[in-house]
Amino acid sequence: MKTRAHSAGTLLAAIAALALAEAPAVAQSAKPPNIVLILTDNLGYGDIGANGGGALRGAATPRIDGLAAQGLRLTNFNVEAQCTPSRSAFMTGRLSIRSGTHSVPIGVPYYGLVPWEVTLAEVLSAAHYATGIFGKWHLGKTPGRFPTDQGFDEWYGIPNSSDESLWASVTTPDAAMGLVTTHVMEGRKGQPVQSREVFDVETRRRMDTELTRRAIDFMRRSATAGTPFFAYVALTQPHFPTLPHPDFAGRTGAGDYADVLAETDHHVGALLDTVERLGLAKDTIVVFTSDNGPEHPDNGGGKWNGQPGPWTGTYFTAMEGGIRVPFVIRWPERIPAGRVSNEIVHCVDLFPTLARLAGATIPADRAIDGIDQSDFLLGKQDTSRRDGVLIFVGDQIYALKWRNWKLHLVWQETKYDAPQRFATVPKIVNLITDPRERRQVAEPDNTWLQYPMTKLRLEFEASMKQFPPVPLGAPDTWQPSSNAP
Repeated sequence: MKTRAHSAGTLLAAIAALALAEAPAVAQSAKPPNIVLILTDNLGYGDIGANGGGALRGAATPRIDGLAAQGLRLTNFNVEAQCTPSRSAFMTGRLSIRSGTHSVPIGVPYYGLVPWEVTLAEVLSAAHYATGIFGKWHLGKTPGRFPTDQGFDEWYGIPNSSDESLWASVTTPDAAMGLVTTHVMEGRKGQPVQSREVFDVETRRRMDTELTRRAIDFMRRSATAGTPFFAYVALTQPHFPTLPHPDFAGRTGAGDYADVLAETDHHVGALLDTVERLGLAKDTIVVFTSDNGPEHPDNGGGKWNGQPGPWTGTYFTAMEGGIRVPFVIRWPERIPAGRVSNEIVHCVDLFPTLARLAGATIPADRAIDGIDQSDFLLGKQDTSRRDGVLIFVGDQIYALKWRNWKLHLVWQETKYDAPQRFATVPKIVNLITDPRERRQVAEPDNTWLQYPMTKLRLEFEASMKQFPPVPLGAPDTWQPSSNAP
């Protein structure tokens, strides 16, 4: 059994945060790397060609596949079960249960990140990066919680999800119930965020093209100024309604979803071409991934759902199809090209890893669940520094992963299924021999797995006592002392 540098359950992360804050950064040099984080919305593991999809899904993805060939492709990259939790984890390096972002509450004044939280944009901004977000935020829709309040210099995009584009077509919207026309938003740091065009179905079709155009302009301006940049390109596709831009509608002949795959591949290519034309390829880290697994197969009458590849399940569940998503990272001459790894990495790990590579400092006054994976990504070691993850759906642990094993406490295959809690023996599956999670193998040979799994959980629960979480719906004034017993 191989030895790890960290147990995945070592989540008393103020210690890890302090160590990272004091250690010399990997990329402490005169020229810190630019960072382009391309986050798709509900793209299935099996949708891209590099993961067995692409042409088999009706649309080849040559630019994404080419990016994978030029860098490292992870086949065991894990996210949280829903949009807001995953985006919160990416931005803060903290599991969403800590940040009060494990769900989107209905009927309360606030949701998303309280101002006390520190985002990747904030630590990079403190390291003199230009920071821009182009696309979906979903971490707050009130003044004080917009991206430009959380470290981004500029934002153009939508505050919530793409399904709101359908609200404009509702014949009798009820503002008292919160069903109101949604607008595209635009803002700059230190200035009020402004409402722009109505986010209706036609705007939705054109959204990702406009996001890509603006991201390209941001990169060009930053390069001209000689400023390292963090471009967070939060594409809105293929979240439903999965409607292609008019230039791509009908292009593949395989329906809307395939057209959107072709469109997304085109936008990724445009971003990569810009980095190349600016002469910044060797100085830029490019990450391509997704916030969740695919939609339910019934969405859009079956025409808007992605594919989880060899896995089972949809987003809003703890199934592998919901939490295991495409992931590629490229940094020429620093990250070995053409490498593929099935080592476990979680989206919270990007926060400390990218901060370290950029020479930024992460906060040491809070629990950070992310683990610095820079040596693993750079090829200095073969193994991830994590061997397990806890999988939350809302505020409950539904499952735990440890190495090749997974323990289900609650069983739910799709977002529309009723969750079923195991009364006595939890379900244990071997993800290598049973990727679709069908066979219960807890007894008689694998009862020993209760020990590493329990260790993961107990360490996490201890850290939650040491660092009490932000409550769901907390006001802007929330501070750790305000939640003290």
